[in-house]
Amino acid sequence: MSNESLEHNRLLLELNRAIQNVNRDIINPLIPELTLDGLTPVMSMVARARGEYLKALFTVTDGAAGGLPSPEDTVRLKQKREAYEELLAGAKALEIAIERGYLDVRR
Repeated sequence: MSNESLEHNRLLLELNRAIQNVNRDIINPLIPELTLDGLTPVMSMVARARGEYLKALFTVTDGAAGGLPSPEDTVRLKQKREAYEELLAGAKALEIAIERGYLDVRR
């Protein structure tokens, strides 16, 4: 490996460390120390939203009687999907923050 490649790799490592430190310094004070009990409400909320979305899908399907759903049913289904997707994105962001060490987690 050339000196230039080694220097480039060192720079990337330093950049990643700086990014981790900045994220931890900013994010960690905003969120209380996490525990499994503290994370359970978030996981439950995402699961409820997923369940409501899937339930709405079956409700729309039943109401369509083999045809297409009404515009009103489509709007309600879209609202359920958007809520689920937004909560899921938040949960994924939380998971990434934990994986990258931005948040304190008590075991």
